[in-house]
Amino acid sequence: MTLEILRRDSLPQGGFAGLREHQLVVDPRAFGEPANAQTWAGIGNLVYLADARYLPKGETGLHGHQEVDVISVMIEGRVNHEGSLEHGRGLDAFDVQVQRAGGEGFSHNEINPDDHENRMIQLWVLPETVGQPAGYKVYQPQCGKQTRVYGGDEGQAETFASQTVIDIAMLNPGQRLTIDRSCLAYVTRGRGVANGTVVSDGDLIRDDQLTFEAEAESQLIVMSTFA
Repeated sequence: MTLEILRRDSLPQGGFAGLREHQLVVDPRAFGEPANAQTWAGIGNLVYLADARYLPKGETGLHGHQEVDVISVMIEGRVNHEGSLEHGRGLDAFDVQVQRAGGEGFSHNEINPDDHENRMIQLWVLPETVGQPAGYKVYQPQCGKQTRVYGGDEGQAETFASQTVIDIAMLNPGQRLTIDRSCLAYVTRGRGVANGTVVSDGDLIRDDQLTFEAEAESQLIVMSTFA
């Protein structure tokens, strides 16, 4: 496979309630054939990826999920989290919130408390085992590091176990990231060279392997599966 790129700004903007979003991954396994044929299928059990901006004081409204894991990556601004899991928790820029609905399910409302837009990436992953209890985790990735926020072996408790893994790479200029297996990677900040091609904020890329060298401070959401 050669490097493929899906550019966010080539897609139509949609949304609901108090947010506007570009949907980049809309997997037919979960949604049927998408209305926009440009969107991509996911990898592993990843079935959805959207790049959203909340309007000033905007909110999603209280709604529920069941049998899906919802990963929210704050890029700009902050949100106040309300719901059946960790009610009252706040998220700041670069925080990552992971909510497992399981068979128990959860309800939530994400609110932009500020007078300016914020930005959040939301991903959905289908669980490998149904009927699990609901759960909640928060991560704070650090500059210069690659942080796993989802997936891993059953024997560890740092992340929700899954063969689908999601890492947040926050890279300094000149820093290199290498992934030696098939992956999707979404650039959410900065720019760099991916397998010889210049990519920047808003580019979703996929290939059988990935070498990315940052030309500026950069953030990537890297989605893959265990080899």
